[in-house]
Amino acid sequence: MAPVVDHECALTAFVQEQQKRLDAVIALAERQQREIEQLKKALIGPKSERTKKMPSVDKAVGKSPSTPEEKLARRRANAKARKALEVVTVDHKVPDDERSCPRCGNEALEQLGAGRATEVIEYVPGRFVRRRHVQEVLRCRCNGHVVTAPGAPKVVEQGHYGASFIAHLIVAKCVDSLPIYRLEKAFAREGMHIKRSTMNDLFHRGACILEPLYARLLEQIAKRYLVQADETRLRMLDDGAGKPKNGFIWTFVAPDDKGGLDVAYRFAADRSGQTPREILGGTSGVLLVDGFSGYNSIAEVSSRVRAACHAHLRRYFHESLPTSPVAQEALDLILELYRVEHDVQQRGVVGTISHLEFRQRRSAPARDRLKAWLDDNLGRQMPKSPIGVAIRYGLNQWDELGRFLDDARIPLDNNASERSLRRVALGRKNYLFVGDADSGANIAGLYSLAATCEARSINPLEYLTDVLSRVGDHPASKLDELLPGPWAAAQA
Repeated sequence: MAPVVDHECALTAFVQEQQKRLDAVIALAERQQREIEQLKKALIGPKSERTKKMPSVDKAVGKSPSTPEEKLARRRANAKARKALEVVTVDHKVPDDERSCPRCGNEALEQLGAGRATEVIEYVPGRFVRRRHVQEVLRCRCNGHVVTAPGAPKVVEQGHYGASFIAHLIVAKCVDSLPIYRLEKAFAREGMHIKRSTMNDLFHRGACILEPLYARLLEQIAKRYLVQADETRLRMLDDGAGKPKNGFIWTFVAPDDKGGLDVAYRFAADRSGQTPREILGGTSGVLLVDGFSGYNSIAEVSSRVRAACHAHLRRYFHESLPTSPVAQEALDLILELYRVEHDVQQRGVVGTISHLEFRQRRSAPARDRLKAWLDDNLGRQMPKSPIGVAIRYGLNQWDELGRFLDDARIPLDNNASERSLRRVALGRKNYLFVGDADSGANIAGLYSLAATCEARSINPLEYLTDVLSRVGDHPASKLDELLPGPWAAAQA
């Protein structure tokens, strides 16, 4: 009978081995199916991850939803802006064949009031202006003393283009994501033929002039209590081979003590953790990031506590839905956390003691149910399947995900820094790559000032036009006055 037992054992081992292979094939198929779904979504699918149950949570850090008073103020500001537009009156006369009465034949019809007026908003293309600066020259007859009035303020010595033109180039590329070659064609349509090499040179000259400002902005952000960070790819030319290679732009977002939001970028040739180490070394507070290992070494050079992002956790489960419908249960549990934040914003108590009490009373039990669900499903799902990866991500980041329960200043997710990278993603689709590391550093610095202006509702063209002509002569000890926040406060 021994051979029969050996045969049964061999058959059992064979079945187990085949089952392992089958499980591996199923996991591979699910992973490939996930990749296919992600590629299809990136190409033709919707980009939003919002579900019908998702509450409308305001995107700004620490900002409550618009109140009726704020909406009214915006409408009044829009109406005021329309009234400030230049008015061009166009008179429309009654045609000659209709200037007589069809009944009595009277040809002397009387004017009825001031006429019927309607308004139509038209677009007048921007234009170039050549300003001729004439300097007064005075002379004393007694001894030949001559005095000359100050000349035209020039951003670039011996240059023929003013601050507003350079500011326009920066805004076009860093705010509107227009590459220089498109501006060259647009200017040519207006009869102004400016070589793209000239505009590129002016763009980078502007970056060099403004370098003290965005360097100081990054210094201030690094010292804030809460810093949110993220990174994305931006290709650059390899000096040796002349072919594009991957560079990276890192973003650092932080609110100030008055509720304003500042955004800064840093370009690096790689994705190593050296960039956040250099910027955040020696600082303290909270660092809110995703699960990327490049941030692991921050604890070695600073006393910052790391917090994790629920939006990233939710994304893993959202992407596993096509292959694992049970992921909806996890999404519903995460949704409860966002409902608490929505209710807090509706009550207008964001960042207060009441906010923390809401989290401890409602978010903590929801988080306990999510933890129980993750533990319960860990052994039920294939480890390398999309939902298995999502579950392991949640458990590995569990302590960091719970930081928000202890501090009302910590947002539930890192969406603020992700949104700040949208301008980089849109820009690289248009201008494709940067020339070298210095060019990447320049565009990262200009992105910093442009993004901070937009985050603070400042017109970036007005801001850049003003500071480009002032930063060179401004006292270094008062450089903070030219940063977007203090600049806007001084204009008010």
